[in-house]
Formats: sequence, structure tokens, C-alpha cells
Amino acid sequence: MLPLDPQADIGRRAWVECPSCDDQAGCEACRRGATCTAHWRYLLSNTGSLLNLQCPSCHHVWTHETHFGAPRSSD
Repeated sequence: MLPLDPQADIGRRAWVECPSCDDQAGCEACRRGATCTAHWRYLLSNTGSLLNLQCPSCHHVWTHETHFGAPRSSD
């Protein structure tokens, strides 16, 4: 298991499914798309609509494209 990133701050969170551990499975709040108090992810950084996240449950780190806002160039 990876260690928790030094940039991880509970004050910067995102509600995105973890592609590694699926810890939100069976959670009614997550199923509804609500901001669940248990199944959030650390928002390590972002560049526009690209989020760098870490799961507090399994410590998996990944990048998530939200497609929100201005489109990113493919350069």
C-alpha cells in the first residue's frame, strides 16, 4: 500500500469513485450522488478539469478528468 501523500489535506476533498477499492459500494448517499461523509477522496492538486486524487481507504493515487469548464488542449 502506498503511503498517504504529504499534500493530502482533509480540507481539500472530492467525491469521486475510487477505481481501486470500490469502498463506496452499497452506500446510499454515494448512490444518490450526495456528498457522503465517509467516501470522499483527497484532492491533491488540479490543473483545470484534471484532478489528482488519493483514496484515504486504500491510498490509491489516480488522475480524474471531470470535463468541467474549458476543454483542455490535446497538445
